[in-house]
Amino acid sequence: MSSAAPRPADQDHLWSVDEHLEDILATVRPLEPIELQLLDAQGCVLVEDVTVPVSLPPFDNSSMDGYAVRVADVAGASEEFPAVLDVVGDVAAGQAELLHVGPGQAARIMTGAPLPPGAETVVPVEWTDGGLGEGPVSAMRARSLAPEGAEGHVHVYRPAEARAHVRSQGSDVRAGDRALDAGTVLGPPQIALLAAIGRGTVRVRPRPRVVVMSTGSELVQPDESLGTGQIYDSNSFALTAAARDAGAIAYRVGAVADDAETLRSTIEDQLVRADLMVTTGGVSVGAYDVVKEALSSVADEDEPGSGVDFRKLAMQPGKPQGFGTIGPEHTPLLALPGNPVSSYVSFELFVRPAIRTLMGLDDVHRPRTRATLTAKKALTSPKGRRQFLRGTYTDGSVSPVGGAGSHLVAALAQADALIVVPEDVESVEPGTEVEVVLLG
Repeated sequence: MSSAAPRPADQDHLWSVDEHLEDILATVRPLEPIELQLLDAQGCVLVEDVTVPVSLPPFDNSSMDGYAVRVADVAGASEEFPAVLDVVGDVAAGQAELLHVGPGQAARIMTGAPLPPGAETVVPVEWTDGGLGEGPVSAMRARSLAPEGAEGHVHVYRPAEARAHVRSQGSDVRAGDRALDAGTVLGPPQIALLAAIGRGTVRVRPRPRVVVMSTGSELVQPDESLGTGQIYDSNSFALTAAARDAGAIAYRVGAVADDAETLRSTIEDQLVRADLMVTTGGVSVGAYDVVKEALSSVADEDEPGSGVDFRKLAMQPGKPQGFGTIGPEHTPLLALPGNPVSSYVSFELFVRPAIRTLMGLDDVHRPRTRATLTAKKALTSPKGRRQFLRGTYTDGSVSPVGGAGSHLVAALAQADALIVVPEDVESVEPGTEVEVVLLG
């Protein structure tokens, strides 16, 4: 899970965003591979190349409902002078014994059924009378309703070229081809391909299990009544959803009160199902910020380097941060600020890359681009801090949403990007090109 200990804290050191992220990614390691059933592997990352054992399709088959015929027997066919062929039977999908189509003969064939020996092409049923002798038809009658359709004669009104409406063996992939590369994230199309080539299980890195908990005695669960001085707990919902969006299996723990012993026991209870833990709130310098107090005694005393460091980062929002490993398995833990915007921005910058690293992905970061700032006035930023402002990105331009306050949840809900203002920039004029982190 993690093989390197985080760097020890220097209380006077103001960490840069890059230093903090580098420390996280140097500590977190990809999860060990396991063999999973296909549906259980959805969202997981392959750890080995997958080679095709059998060609797809495995045999020549029809792409239409119609008649399997010889090319010469339908050459020059028209509605005025149709080709009249003897129907020798049906060829259905999955049929083991195949008919032989000889000169002047046709076999009624269903979509996906093997092309029978002797046949060279397929005539769609719409080009025939369906064996009814009443002119062109629009569909083939069900065998249960008209079993006589598999015998007698069929009139063909149009010619067909060789191998028309025939899906050739190996036209999708051939035996020995590489189906999927190691590092591929398995979505529905990839799982379909694995099933199609006969793979029932696959070796992957499992989706990380992430436990999210918020702290604060003022927090109330949605649907409950608010008392004086109380607010609804939105952070745990936002971060759990964000963890799932990043690819994790995420568990949300209800808000924990500002009591160090309660928080400590809750964290210890949750370690059994966590590859990564995320807390929000209680990391600042207030008298009731108990996360630091609680986590200071969760470290494994027998393992040097275990424990959580609390740092100040040169960023806005999100200055207070915590990171380390806890418990006997050295489970990584990221302690985020409690203000909603600070919490979410911190997740995007630090937790999401940690989750993607646990998954074994090479590219763990959100995409970034350059965009022209569209705003009514210049953006201001504190000197020495890297600021991340919410914005909306459209066709190479980005506009700020809401103010700089770290409590503005409504503005966050409208944003699909973060505008990055570097540490050495205090003002950004409209029309300036800025760096943008794309969130979705």
